[in-house]
Amino acid sequence: MKTDTIFYKLFQEFPNIFFELIGKPETNTNLYEFKSQEIKETGFRLDGIFLTLESTPEIAANEPIYFVEVQCYKDKRFYDRLFSSILLYFYQYQPTNPNWYAIVIFDARTNDVDFPQRLNSFRESHLRCFYLDEMGEAPYQSLGLGIVKLIVEGKQKAQESVKKLVNQAREEVKDTAIQRKVLELIEAILVNKFPNLSREEVKAMLSMELIKGTKVYEELKEEAKEEVKREMIAKLLQRGMSVQEVAEILELDVEVIRNVAGEQS
Repeated sequence: MKTDTIFYKLFQEFPNIFFELIGKPETNTNLYEFKSQEIKETGFRLDGIFLTLESTPEIAANEPIYFVEVQCYKDKRFYDRLFSSILLYFYQYQPTNPNWYAIVIFDARTNDVDFPQRLNSFRESHLRCFYLDEMGEAPYQSLGLGIVKLIVEGKQKAQESVKKLVNQAREEVKDTAIQRKVLELIEAILVNKFPNLSREEVKAMLSMELIKGTKVYEELKEEAKEEVKREMIAKLLQRGMSVQEVAEILELDVEVIRNVAGEQS
């Protein structure tokens, strides 16, 4: 599963979820933008940074920068790489913000590693670690944190959680455009988390009534139309009509009719 991609999409679309996760839900998200940032000439790339907007320098300058890293595997040199990237970012981009935090989101505590003692001066004042596998059931009281927790749920638990989250989205999110984005995000998590799921299994986890308007729903609807069309072609051909006649009746290209006829034979 491309977890960092999911988190990037999540925090870019719904930055309030990030600030709720780190315990600062009162933060004015209009002061920030979230983006990925490459460190030139080193090959380092930070997963994402919440940077204050330059359009409001007098307000934003007093807000901290948040460097966000998502870590779902064990890497002994993780903290060296993280803080090296941050310091290089400071050197290259020279931000004016006096305060900053390194926010690390681990899928499980088992993927955390021993912290290098040489970096201890950063640990207490700048590092904040979060472990999704230790969030318990409390996150599901919040739609945003529930979506974050879904990323690490097993298949059986995910099936239960998806229905709760979709119902929450229907009840709490009144703006239909935002509601659709939330549902598509839940869908994207399922598809990325369980790549071997069939379309029917995704449909079963979401249910047709709950996913109306999402990408999965539209794809399923198109597949249904295609199936009906093929059945109609087959029936007309079985009645003895020619390929040309069927094409004229259904207003389809002759090649489409021939392909179905070939499959039937």
